[in-house]
Amino acid sequence: MRVDVWSDLVCPWCYIGKRRLEAAISGLSEQDHVEVVHRSFQLNPSAPPGRTAKRRDMLMAKYGRSAAEVEAMDFRMEQTAAADHLEYHLSAEGLTGNTFDAHRLVHLARDRGRQDAVVERFFHAYFTEQRSLFDQASLTALAMEAGLDGDEVRRVLSDGSYGDAVSRDLREAQALGATGVPFFVIDDRYQVSGAQPVHVFAVALARAGSGEVRS
Repeated sequence: MRVDVWSDLVCPWCYIGKRRLEAAISGLSEQDHVEVVHRSFQLNPSAPPGRTAKRRDMLMAKYGRSAAEVEAMDFRMEQTAAADHLEYHLSAEGLTGNTFDAHRLVHLARDRGRQDAVVERFFHAYFTEQRSLFDQASLTALAMEAGLDGDEVRRVLSDGSYGDAVSRDLREAQALGATGVPFFVIDDRYQVSGAQPVHVFAVALARAGSGEVRS
């Protein structure tokens, strides 16, 4: 069984959705037969590459919220993450930016059998450690920490490799009607939108595993 997961690496709900999917998979009797493939999505594709902005400033502009309202949103998100055993630190100094290069490295990681490790490292670095996913030096260090070869990572970042793969993921998400993330496609039949509770994933996985045909 294959599960395709579209996410952005700066999306707080995507890390939570990853954990909830993992919890559901862990309850399967044949969990070793589930392949999770991480796919690319960009919440802010127009962000200038190589430049960053304050994350809370972006949220205030995007949702028309005040600084106090965004601070409260961050606090609630930290509490939600904690319930799923994730430690978020969403401070006023946190940055955001373009994630295209980070997604290219996720595709490299799949070819090297390290995709989940790299995705996990990027999520944890951003949400827990407040490290950057927007400059090549930081991305290289994090990718190496997750088991990729540093020279290959630097080559990929410099020559544009896997850019077409990221763009294909973005187009496929659009074709599937995904307007936000996380977005999951289980066994090419069941779509789950959002970081749903564990039991929702468990039901979809069980139906896919039983070969039940979706009506």
